Amino acid sequence: MTVAGLAATFGSGAMTNSIDELESTDLILATGTNTTENHPVIGAKVKRAVRRHGTKLIVIDPREIDLVKYADIWLRQKPGTDVAVFNGLMNVIIAEGLYDKEYVAGRTEGFEALKAVVAKYTPESVEKISGVPAEDLKKAARMYAQAGRASIIYAMGITQHITGTDNVKSTANLSMLCGNVGIEGGGVNPLRGQNNVQGACDMGALPNVYPAYQPVAGEDVRKKFEAAWKAALSPKPGLTLMEIMAAAGSGKIKALYVMGENPLLSDPDLQHVAKELQKLDLMIVQDIFLTETAQMADVVLPACAFAEKEGTFTNTERRVQRVRKALEPPGEARADWEIICGISSRMGYPMTYASAQEIFEEIRTVTPSYAGITYDRLEKEGLQWPCPTVSHSGTKFLHKDKFSRGLGLFTALEYIPPNELPDQEYPFLLSTGRVLYHYHTGTMTTRARGPVERCPESLVEIHPEDAGKLGIADGQKVRVTSRRGTVEVKARITEKSAPGSIFMNFHFTEAPVNFLTNPALDPTGKIPEYKVCAVKLEAA
Repeated sequence: MTVAGLAATFGSGAMTNSIDELESTDLILATGTNTTENHPVIGAKVKRAVRRHGTKLIVIDPREIDLVKYADIWLRQKPGTDVAVFNGLMNVIIAEGLYDKEYVAGRTEGFEALKAVVAKYTPESVEKISGVPAEDLKKAARMYAQAGRASIIYAMGITQHITGTDNVKSTANLSMLCGNVGIEGGGVNPLRGQNNVQGACDMGALPNVYPAYQPVAGEDVRKKFEAAWKAALSPKPGLTLMEIMAAAGSGKIKALYVMGENPLLSDPDLQHVAKELQKLDLMIVQDIFLTETAQMADVVLPACAFAEKEGTFTNTERRVQRVRKALEPPGEARADWEIICGISSRMGYPMTYASAQEIFEEIRTVTPSYAGITYDRLEKEGLQWPCPTVSHSGTKFLHKDKFSRGLGLFTALEYIPPNELPDQEYPFLLSTGRVLYHYHTGTMTTRARGPVERCPESLVEIHPEDAGKLGIADGQKVRVTSRRGTVEVKARITEKSAPGSIFMNFHFTEAPVNFLTNPALDPTGKIPEYKVCAVKLEAA
């Protein structure tokens, strides 16, 4: 999930507010997030906010997700038109003088450039681009602007586009325009796609930063880490996931070490990914199961599951929490850190940590936002970073008095269409996502009886109008083909997806939807356009 948009706008790329604040805000705008299925605990809080507390809810989504039932208004945009929709909302808010003029003047910069660009995105012009009725757009804009406090939540329906970074910046533009960043119950809140994604990013598992988002290109930063780690470090940023795959295919990368990732099911254009990985001299996979990727590896290192090790996770609201060992690991499985330390020591760089706690103590010394967090404090409850001192109670919401970059930056953005749109040969638009009963590539959930009983296979959602034209019945096998591959899967006839659009999940290796998806990348975040590609349908 791209953090580049929020980082450029505010100076940090995390959820600005807390999960519990969703129940104490006046309005929630949910966009690109099927919250009840992908984040069911947060989804329950959104539903409770609407039912019990009278919170207004705006849903912006191409599919009729469960939250639509609770929404005051649903804007059903064409996939990939998010920037146009957000520009349209801001057009109405600025034209009608509903924006927070004092906040814009005192806490932001770039407003005049934004105002000039969004002036072109009248509700009527946005309706032509996105399909959202002009009157609905006006109603949603007024509802958002007139709320005392409004929270935006989003997920990968916003980020997995060639304009993913622009989409994120658009959510930030709208939130700042109405003075909703830096207040309790407001903010821009990305819902992380997997457990501890936030913690992995915090720890520097990104190609251009060290822990706490300190840039590798910064000389003072680099010197600090060189002193801590007693090693020379490169000032050159590394590669992103898709750049790594391309470099493997071209021979620039000879070896790949994969931890807890299954690119042979999760990456776009899978047939091409498989060819790229086959060119490696060495592939090592460290995982808890023999995934599709592990089956292709030269070496497999068995790792511990979460309940078999000590450590910390950081969740989507920046809350650092203790993980405690409940079971002994099976066979030769070891904790990830033990495996890494063992390999590093054998390669000539000794890592002699005695425990996960000892590693965390080092983290505190080089990660300012974690400096005040200790295992003793985490015994009682989780703490939200930034927590700079041991007397600090953690931070419930960010940017209270000022942004970490100083002034919040408005970014004037033009709408850019998706990389691949339907045409005569491939007349349907495919979007991908998750279902409630399964998790990511199904590595764990497809091995569990309960989830498999509830959702035993992948299905393709087809609108009844399209199914009728093609002579496809519910439950019938269909062939879905893009410019990159073909998948056979059973049809589910439903009005969840709009006419001309279909939806598939990516959990099942028996129906690998990423054979079809488009590897075109966002130029900044380098995230593939999973959410939009052109396909054709036919009875199998």
